[in-house]
Amino acid sequence: MRHLLNTLYVLTPENFLSLDNDNVVVKKGSDEIARFPLHTLESIFCFTYNGATPALMGACADKGINLVFYSPFGKFLARTVGWERGNVLLRMSQFRISDDKSTSLKYGKNFIIGKIYNSKWVIERGTRDHPDRVPVDKLKNASQYLSEAMIEVKDCTDLDELQGIEGKAAQVYFSCFNNLILQQKDDFSFDTRNRRPPMDKVNALLSFAYSILIHDCEAALEGVGLDPYMGFIHRNRPGRCSLALDLIEEFRASYADRFVLYCINQRIIHANDFDIQDSGAVRLNEKGRKKFLAEWQNRKKETLTHPFLNEKINWGLVPYAQALLLARTLRGDLDEYPPFFWK
Repeated sequence: MRHLLNTLYVLTPENFLSLDNDNVVVKKGSDEIARFPLHTLESIFCFTYNGATPALMGACADKGINLVFYSPFGKFLARTVGWERGNVLLRMSQFRISDDKSTSLKYGKNFIIGKIYNSKWVIERGTRDHPDRVPVDKLKNASQYLSEAMIEVKDCTDLDELQGIEGKAAQVYFSCFNNLILQQKDDFSFDTRNRRPPMDKVNALLSFAYSILIHDCEAALEGVGLDPYMGFIHRNRPGRCSLALDLIEEFRASYADRFVLYCINQRIIHANDFDIQDSGAVRLNEKGRKKFLAEWQNRKKETLTHPFLNEKINWGLVPYAQALLLARTLRGDLDEYPPFFWK
C-alpha cells in the first residue's frame, strides 16, 4: 500500500476497500489495515479483485476522486470518476497538444531525453560493474555519443528531426548491447534490433518485455484519464496506442532491457525456453514465458527512489507515477513534464 501524489495505491490482492464516514478503510478480511481521509486523496488505484463497496464508489464520485481498478498484474479493468472532475477537459488538452506539432515536440523531447539518458546509464553501469569483462573504451565512446545526442534533442526544431536523433541514438546504444551479455554467449548473441518477427533469442526477449511494458503504460494512462491512443511523438493511427508508445520510451532501457540482460546473465532463461518457427522467427515457448513472467512480477516489487518525487516506490508503479505526472502537466499543475531518469 502506497500513498503517492495524493494517490492511494492498494497493492495487496487480498485487501478490500470500504467507507467509514469520510474515510476510505483498507481491510484484509475483517481486520482493518489502514484508513485515509477522502479529502486528502485525488485518486485511488486498486490492484485487487476484491474491489470496493458501492458506498465508497459513490463517495468517490461525489467528491471527484478517481477510483481505478486493475487486476493484481496491472491490467486495467474499470474506472469511476466524479462529475466535477471528469476527464473531458484533460483529454481535450491532450487532443489539442497532439494536433499541434510544436507543442507535441516539447513533450516529445522530454520522453526522448529520458530514453537516451537511461540508455546511457545502462552502458555506464556495464563499464562500472564489469570493467574487466566489457570493452570499456567502446562503451565509453557510445556513452559520450548519447550525451551529445541529448544536447541535440534539446536543440531540435521538429518531430522528424527528433525521431532521427532518437533513431541514431538507438543504433549506437544497441551496437553495445551484445557486450553487456556476459553469460550463455553461445546461445544468446545480439547483432541488431529486429522485430515483427524477432529472429533471434535476445530480440525475442526484448520484444516480449516491450509488449508487457506497453500494456502497463496503457493501463497507467487509462487510470489517470488520458487516451492511450492519442500520442505526441508517435502520430495517431487506428489501433495503435500512440501515447503508450511515447511513455514507454523512458522505460525501454532502464526497465525492459536491463531485465532481459538480468534473465540471460543470471541464467534464468535458457536456450531451450524458445521455439524456432519454420520462417526463422524465434518465440518464447510456454515454459519460457512462465519463467519470464514470474521473474517480471518479482522485479515489479523491487523498490527504487523516484528521481523527481524523491520517494521510494515499487518498480511496477513507475509507469503509473509518470502517467500521473503527465496528466498533471497537461492540466497545468506542472510547468514541464519531468522525465524518468534512472541511474
